[in-house]
Amino acid sequence: MASRTHQRVLLGCALLCVAALPCADSSRLKAAESQPQPSVAVANFPIASAARLAGDGKQTRFILDLDQTITFRAVTLAEPYRVVVDVPQLNFRLPAGTGGGGRGLVKAFRYGLVMPGGSRIVFDLTGPAKIANSYVLEAANGQPARLVLELEEVDRAAFAPTLAQENRPELRPAIAEAPPATVPAAAAADSGPQKADGRPVVVIDPGHGGIDNGTQSSGESEKNLVLAFGRALRDRLEKAGKYRVVMTRDDDTFIPLNDRTKIARNLKAALFVSIHADALPKAEGDAQGATIYTLSDKASDAEAQRLADAENRADAIAGFNLAEEPTDVADILIDLTQRETRTFSNRFAHLLMGEMKSTVRMHKHPLKSAGFRVLKAPDVPSVLVEIGYVSNKGDLEHLVSEGWRSKAVGSMAQAIDGFLAKRLATTAGSSN
Repeated sequence: MASRTHQRVLLGCALLCVAALPCADSSRLKAAESQPQPSVAVANFPIASAARLAGDGKQTRFILDLDQTITFRAVTLAEPYRVVVDVPQLNFRLPAGTGGGGRGLVKAFRYGLVMPGGSRIVFDLTGPAKIANSYVLEAANGQPARLVLELEEVDRAAFAPTLAQENRPELRPAIAEAPPATVPAAAAADSGPQKADGRPVVVIDPGHGGIDNGTQSSGESEKNLVLAFGRALRDRLEKAGKYRVVMTRDDDTFIPLNDRTKIARNLKAALFVSIHADALPKAEGDAQGATIYTLSDKASDAEAQRLADAENRADAIAGFNLAEEPTDVADILIDLTQRETRTFSNRFAHLLMGEMKSTVRMHKHPLKSAGFRVLKAPDVPSVLVEIGYVSNKGDLEHLVSEGWRSKAVGSMAQAIDGFLAKRLATTAGSSN
């Protein structure tokens, strides 16, 4: 028993060291962007009403129509070639499909929220380019205020990222403290002394968000479907009162992959459940049903590998590739803990499959594994649940149905109850 306690202490120290090391792409933006943003009605944010591209493969101009002038920052990046423009939080009222096509030096562009108070526009380029000019024009002569970005082709040898590596802005403030769980109104009204919440922590991770829509089909976005599912699961678990439930995101905000796992680790979570809804390319046929993924160094099949590759690109979609945290600190201790954690993750996955198959349609191969970055917390049992395929008509009908969602959430809550009751009983027994 003493040696096991000693191992946990050493592991805790090792994990603190790992978390303290900086990521390659997340340099230290500690200025105004890292301050908490006040809650503001959507109508009060600057409005972007139209966007367009002009020019050719030598020089290309981007114009964004606004209802007021704004500040911005633009940088160029390579591998792949991109331009990233950070702006205050905008209310994007652009026509459907805006950004899906390109012109000149721009293949396509996307836009959305990347943190409370901050939006981002990311341009995928056809090749190396530089920002020849960028400015904001005030409204004049019947024309709205406009953000203008002028790009110019350069050769590979002449290309250089706008900012040095150490000066790159990070996507959002680093998570130094765990976010608060939802506090019931009755508890908030109690003016007495606050007691430590000793309940197990369950972290629910709705995938994608903000600038990262995830997959889309028939007008439905994965980021919205999984957020609705995550909120329903949170409400179901909180109603029972057995757990402290934390969402990695509770709105349309982009959260980098490493930040999602840090939330679970900072809270010493008993379980991490990431919610997604996949789509299968038409060339690969049709698939349907829910699938449960656990972490593995080697994917269980080609489809699992494809999905892991797609999900692991989330940070790049938002403009920056955030490096994975170093793994060379206390490798032995972390490896020992990872083995135990993977055992618990697999146990929960099997339990979850057993509960879900009685209420919802499952994939023909419902248990799979691959190298998902979001599942790599070494000390938190973690699964990624693809609740269905938005590319399948039947699954999509289920995903937008409150009745189906209620049944699926109920079976997931049952599995969480069964898993944590058994694990907590085992933990209590071993500590006596």
